[in-house]
Amino acid sequence: MSEFTHFNEQGRAKMVDISDKASSVRIALAQSSIIVNEEIFQQITNHQIKKGDVLAVAQVAGIMAAKKTSDIIPMCHPLALNGVDISFSWNNTKDKYELRIIVEVKTKGSTGVEMEALTAASVCSLTIYDMCKAVDKGMIIGPTFLLEKTGGKNGDFKRDIPSR
Repeated sequence: MSEFTHFNEQGRAKMVDISDKASSVRIALAQSSIIVNEEIFQQITNHQIKKGDVLAVAQVAGIMAAKKTSDIIPMCHPLALNGVDISFSWNNTKDKYELRIIVEVKTKGSTGVEMEALTAASVCSLTIYDMCKAVDKGMIIGPTFLLEKTGGKNGDFKRDIPSR
């Protein structure tokens, strides 16, 4: 038998049975980012992108993505999410305009919400790219990663992020 939980005895993919796992509050925070040029930064912050309010649309897209994660990630369980919160912050230097996206997803259930948080963060970045690509296609998405998670039998995780 494989040590991987997503394979059955024949070595084929399966969805893990979580029916015996205890229900608990589970929280995951994920981060993504997108680096844009100064023109896009100015247009986003001054609400001048022709497709609309970039951050408002990205926020809704991220929430929708969190709710639909099991539709696009094959082994994810469909979850009833209790909350999705998305925040944006600019981290600019002289020559670089980086928009950081932080997503927090919460549920009370038998499996974690890491994939929902990561999917939401990724879709936020992709939505921003889509809304701004007419101005410049040179934007850079990422990195995208799990910041922390709480709940579940495997315990808590918190990424140690050195200050930049």
